Amino acid sequence: MHRARLRLGSIADSLYRFRPHEHGRKQDANKMVFRRALLISQAWYVIVIFLRLSATQNFENSLLYAIFSGIEYLGNEAESTKFMQRQIVDALRVGDRSSASNLLMELGQEKHSLTADNFVGILSYCARSPDPLFVMETWKIMEERGVFLDNTCTLLMIKALCKGGYLDEAFGLISFLGESRVMFPVLPVYNLFLRACGKRQSTVHVSQCLDIMDRRMVGKNEATYSELLKVAVCQKNLSSVHEIWTDFVKNYSPSVLSLRKFIWCYTRLGDLKSAHTALQKMVALVIGAAGQKLPSLELDIPVPLRTEFYHDNFNFEENGPSTDEVYCKKMVPCEGDIEQFSVNGMKCGEVESGRTLPSNYRSNFVMKVLRWSFNDVICACALTRNCGLAEQLMQQMHELGLQPSSHTFDGFVRSVVSERGFSDGIKILKIMQQRKLKPYDSTLAAVSISCSKALELDLAEALLEQISACVFPHPFNAFLSACDMMDQPERAMRMLAKMKQMEVLPDVKTYELLYSLFGNVNAPYEEGNRLSQVDAAKRIRMIEMDMEKHGIQHSHFSMMNLLKALGAEGMTKELLQYLNVAENLFYYNNTCLGTPIYNTALHFLVESKEIHMAIELFNNMKHSGLFPDAATFEMMIDCCSVIGCLKSAFALLSLMIRSGFCPQILTYTSLVKIVLGFERFDDALNLLDQASSEGIELDVVIMNTIVQKACEKGRIDVIEFAVEKMKREKIQPDPSTCHSVFSAYVSLGYHSTAMEALQVLSMRMLCKEHDTSPVVTEYVEDFVLAEDSEAESRILEFFKCSEESLSFALLNLRWSAMLGYSLCSSPNQSPWAMRLASSYDDGYTA
Repeated sequence: MHRARLRLGSIADSLYRFRPHEHGRKQDANKMVFRRALLISQAWYVIVIFLRLSATQNFENSLLYAIFSGIEYLGNEAESTKFMQRQIVDALRVGDRSSASNLLMELGQEKHSLTADNFVGILSYCARSPDPLFVMETWKIMEERGVFLDNTCTLLMIKALCKGGYLDEAFGLISFLGESRVMFPVLPVYNLFLRACGKRQSTVHVSQCLDIMDRRMVGKNEATYSELLKVAVCQKNLSSVHEIWTDFVKNYSPSVLSLRKFIWCYTRLGDLKSAHTALQKMVALVIGAAGQKLPSLELDIPVPLRTEFYHDNFNFEENGPSTDEVYCKKMVPCEGDIEQFSVNGMKCGEVESGRTLPSNYRSNFVMKVLRWSFNDVICACALTRNCGLAEQLMQQMHELGLQPSSHTFDGFVRSVVSERGFSDGIKILKIMQQRKLKPYDSTLAAVSISCSKALELDLAEALLEQISACVFPHPFNAFLSACDMMDQPERAMRMLAKMKQMEVLPDVKTYELLYSLFGNVNAPYEEGNRLSQVDAAKRIRMIEMDMEKHGIQHSHFSMMNLLKALGAEGMTKELLQYLNVAENLFYYNNTCLGTPIYNTALHFLVESKEIHMAIELFNNMKHSGLFPDAATFEMMIDCCSVIGCLKSAFALLSLMIRSGFCPQILTYTSLVKIVLGFERFDDALNLLDQASSEGIELDVVIMNTIVQKACEKGRIDVIEFAVEKMKREKIQPDPSTCHSVFSAYVSLGYHSTAMEALQVLSMRMLCKEHDTSPVVTEYVEDFVLAEDSEAESRILEFFKCSEESLSFALLNLRWSAMLGYSLCSSPNQSPWAMRLASSYDDGYTA
């Protein structure tokens, strides 16, 4: 015992080094204060007893009884130590640690013998606070007085040390008590220490605790397995969870609560199959116990260790939410009945009486645990996008008589919309409304995101308006992205106001979209002017200031969208300035700026015909170690088409091929522009054949390039050959094609041929395949030959749906019909089209 006491004192001294107590007058004064307080309390005790008795007895008897009671109180040592503990706790509570230490010394100098009960009040407060330093000070006093540590004191001391983060000292105390051969720590002590290790994510201490439990043959109860499961989830170690389950079923019969914990772990770690299997075991357990007593929900008998698979070190990454947090999810009960309904074949309505649990179990805690487990698995289905399993679980809940809550529908909606889209999500929201269940904000956000992806902006905006709180800006970003695609910045402005009202913090994705939405003013409809450029500069500056306010730095996409906005407004000087800023910013962040950002700047420099700046930027790219990609070479070849330098274009083409990039349709378009600059139409057509031979699909842009140049030069033969080639290559003409062909014939005085060609090209614009004449007939009957006054208004509606080509073709056909020109039933039956086909078969001759 003497050796053990010395070691215990050394452990205490290693953590807390006592300050030398003041002596002399100060110590005597503290003693007098304490004794005075004790005497005053004892005097009040005598007075209270006397006053109570004097009301019912005579004065002499009351006085004598009160005096003798006071004498008994003064001699009661237990009451004295309790009072001293209260004084110490009060001093600690107000932060007067010096007085608390002096009072603790007084308690340790009491002449009568002390037990562990005389320190329980102090240790209990230190465990709640926590105050591990004062625990060690108390521990040292107890050791000096030879006080034996019981289980209560040990548990409180370990709890204080663990909560205070002193895991080394807590483990030292556990080790010491186990080696002292006087008292062995009970299993709750180890469970408490394991829980603290999990919260602190201490890999070493978990292994140490499991090792010492193995050496001392300390068994495990369900609480131990629960703590080990939390450790495995924090570590994201699914294999450990499976091993824990294997060891658990060897020693225990799974109960509802134990299955609940394993289901929670499986769903957190993404093992949907194991979670579903455990859930079905729980259902079978509850159904089997419906007519008899349920098995014990918790076993207190620990079982010895049989395996050593817990001895590996744990590597923690994240600390997920505790089981209690999942348990405390608010459930909204279903009020009233609802008629049978169905979502994609999933029937939810009347319940089969044969498989329904008795009514006395529906309000049972076991049924609540069962519903929580269903909710966990359904929410895991949303994360894994397993809509089919989610529907099966919803059906099973109805068969068991479990009413889905808002939390249940939250996971179900998110799993459905991820696979089937927003329409089914809207149906489920209507079902929740009928059941008087308020959807979670996350439910509305999931459906809103699905609506935004489908470009259903009205529905998406209506759902976002119903959200009361949102932690992440993802649903708003999805809506802003849809507004960007649909070119509706006004809607985006309203949603930004909603974000500000809800205090939703934007992220870098938000600012990437803001630059794309509001960075330019006139583009793409008009060219930038001085007024629009000033307005665009103000907008960009406002977005940058908001980024600085929220501490968000530029990403590659935000900088790229900013450069696009400047280039679209023709602000080349500012574009190069921001490119220089981006180079410095990403350099200091040890990040490569990347070729795509340089390509963005190159594109607008070439577009604005700033050729020398584009060449200088291209050379800077090569000198800085950046490797040009296919887009870079294509833009530089296009730059050669602006200056008409064929030699440089072929030199770049050679460099492009040597760098491992094959020419694409844009490359051939630029080469065609160059040779057409020299009016070499035969070479241009040869380039078309070369591209086709290399498996490159021709598009309307390269064909329009030839047609426009031929229109300028009056080359009707080239135009007719190109139009027939477009037909055979199944390339749909666009308004630019119609304009060039029509203008060429009109300029040469062939007005009837011009109208016939316009009709043929317009009819080819109406259908994607040239043999789908019923589609053309339908358009002609409904819009072209319609006699109502609203026909043209209905045609113009296609502009609002971003179908400008369709509106253009219908208006051309309608106006030609109004001028008296007859329409052919098929574009290929027109004499002009038949002549072009015959001439093409004969071959083109320059």
